Amino acid sequence: MHRISASADVFHVIADPTRRAILDTLTAGERPARDLGAPFRISQPAVSKHLAVLRKAGLVSHREEGGMRIYRLEATALHEVFDWVRHYEKFWDIKLQTLGRYLDGRKGRKL
Repeated sequence: MHRISASADVFHVIADPTRRAILDTLTAGERPARDLGAPFRISQPAVSKHLAVLRKAGLVSHREEGGMRIYRLEATALHEVFDWVRHYEKFWDIKLQTLGRYLDGRKGRKL
């Protein structure tokens, strides 16, 4: 049986909605830490903890600039998650094809 393994650490890290939102923000480019915390109703120390978790997982990196930490997305670490999810894509395709055939068969019928 072929089984694709994925790091439980990365899955745990991206399970948090705040961390996913931070990653989403960084897809648009580098941002200072203070900007990354602005949309959330959490303290700056809480944002710093989220960023530390993301750094430890290899999902973000930072550089110092004028006393600020500027963060960037390190998407390579997400390849493992992508590969794991891709393994299940064939099941989605089968379900979508089945749904498509069902809907095609219902065309012209009143609901």
